[in-house]
Amino acid sequence: MHTIRELDDTYVAHTYARFPVSITEGHGSIAIAEDGKEYIDLGSGIGVNLFGYCDRVWMEAVTSQLARVQHTSNLYYTGPCAQLAEALCTRTGMKKVFFCNSGAEANECAIKAARRYGQLHHGNDCSTMITLKDSFHGRTLTTLAATGQDHFHELFQPLTAGFVHAEANDLESVKRLVNDQVCGILMECVQGEGGVNVLSEAFVKGVRDLCDEKDLILIIDEVQTGNGRTGALYSFMNYGILPDAATTAKGIGGGLPIGAAMLGEKLQDIFTPGDNGSTFGGNPAVAAGALSNLNRLDDALFADVRRKSELIFSALNGAEGVKSISGMGLMIGIEPEFTTAREIARACLDEGVLVLTAGHNKVRLLPALNIPDELLIRALDVLKRAFAAGRE
Repeated sequence: MHTIRELDDTYVAHTYARFPVSITEGHGSIAIAEDGKEYIDLGSGIGVNLFGYCDRVWMEAVTSQLARVQHTSNLYYTGPCAQLAEALCTRTGMKKVFFCNSGAEANECAIKAARRYGQLHHGNDCSTMITLKDSFHGRTLTTLAATGQDHFHELFQPLTAGFVHAEANDLESVKRLVNDQVCGILMECVQGEGGVNVLSEAFVKGVRDLCDEKDLILIIDEVQTGNGRTGALYSFMNYGILPDAATTAKGIGGGLPIGAAMLGEKLQDIFTPGDNGSTFGGNPAVAAGALSNLNRLDDALFADVRRKSELIFSALNGAEGVKSISGMGLMIGIEPEFTTAREIARACLDEGVLVLTAGHNKVRLLPALNIPDELLIRALDVLKRAFAAGRE
């Protein structure tokens, strides 16, 4: 009888540097491994398990829809797809939604929309997108090209042309790249994979003003920052701006794959039938679960996310072995002073806590939004020990 790890090592493509844990079940913010060991999960499947493992409200929404119809394709209408689109538009100010299966696909859709807008309004050569250094927008050839990290580009040349990268939080760097061939700007308000780097309010508002001045499309990538993660429904709301498009995925699906490109007024009619498509986009079972999650994201929950964020910052700011801490809401990056983020993650694993890592040697925390205080405090004690032990 082979273990899960043995089967995986034999048959699954080696694209992941997995930790030596096989998770077989979970409840709330507790993951249970094949050997029965329990872990407090501060990663939530990289921000996907919005309300933890096996959340009953989400499960009921999904299974209830499964008992009606699990899939029809986009040749026909389904209620959950239409209702989810309505809820997203109503709560964001967007006008139309394209559903797909992942954040990368959602970003591809938004990029296509921006390029189409540029070509229609400013000529066929208007197709270049400005993104930011240390950004991450996906792993397709196009979204890798959009990603502003050189090491993601090295193995897969030639990537899709038409992307240039500016310095984050440097508006003049962005302005220097604007010319007649630029159709839009794509950015994360908090750069997750790039190191949990928070964009300043002045920079974000300056980019919005620049896009208005030059008639550029502003796209905010909310794949990781969205759905309550930063203490607001979407991170751009913390800055008081409205983008021309916003993309989301991860947490809204609660564990099932979904992506959504939300299109604003400028882009609402940019696509016609056949311009884009997805076999599984807007799948009724996935959409029913996503609508259930979205309906639970309210002001009380956002306030609790901000409170828990303050608890984490208070516990770790100035703690031994912590060089710096950054982030917003329950999206937090911690830089170790004495060791590597990977070693911190392994030390936490040994003590029953799951954490993530991010670029520039950061430990990354993306716990379920409803993680109980008691579990969070226990996990923070483990984290503090791991950071302090790095001195040894």
